[in-house]
Amino acid sequence: MRNLHYILMMSVLFCMGCEWNLKLDVAGKSSSAIRVERYDRIESLYLTTGDFSALKHMNIDYPIQTRTLIEDVLKIGRVNDPQINSKFLNFYQDTVLQSLIRDVEYQYANMDDVDRDLTEAFARLTDAVPDIEIPLVYAQIGSLDQSIIVGNNTLGICLDKYLGFEYPLYLKFYSVSQRRSMIRSMIVPDCLMFYLLSLYPMAYDRELSQPERDIHMGKIQWVVNKAMHKPVFFNKYVTSVDKYMKSNKHVGVEKLLKNNDYSVFLVR
Repeated sequence: MRNLHYILMMSVLFCMGCEWNLKLDVAGKSSSAIRVERYDRIESLYLTTGDFSALKHMNIDYPIQTRTLIEDVLKIGRVNDPQINSKFLNFYQDTVLQSLIRDVEYQYANMDDVDRDLTEAFARLTDAVPDIEIPLVYAQIGSLDQSIIVGNNTLGICLDKYLGFEYPLYLKFYSVSQRRSMIRSMIVPDCLMFYLLSLYPMAYDRELSQPERDIHMGKIQWVVNKAMHKPVFFNKYVTSVDKYMKSNKHVGVEKLLKNNDYSVFLVR
């Protein structure tokens, strides 16, 4: 798992604080619905049957997603390599990966709940930070090395990392704390967290201490909790940010995210 998942589950905090309201249109639906692009289905078709039309669909209709998968996620070569299609297909002939593909198809035959939660969470987030753009969200099947891919205003969900706490393969290779975040209900919080981190990265003009890094993550996670309308992430750093925001009600969410003076948040 990514290091970012290491700090997710510490001590318990219930921090709802002030409420963010989801703006609805007259039909009672979000005014900017998000629908996960099912790139994984086309990917699965090619990787299980070798269907050339599926490969063509991937390259023509999803060029960014295909390049990202091949070059950045799998790291098996350049997308313009004459042999890359064979390398790509052969890579997934491993029995473990073929099993992952089948299980993803079964567990994620329907993603309406993810679409709904993404729509509501991003509506709350953009209500608090109006300048944030809504990214294009798509699903893919990786190789168990990454969960959320961020880039080019897109969010790629690696569904192979969200097959459940008791998924047999996870039991062999992941700890209990890691498996707690490898569940369906963590997809949307992870999308928000990694997207916000890409927009509001840690200060890079100096070397940060570990507490400062933890506080930065605490700020991101506090905002995600608000956007999710429930306490998904809870630790002492989220608690510290929550106390700060309650004591400084004039501070908006965007100002919070941009504030890299970590000393005002550090737990004493």
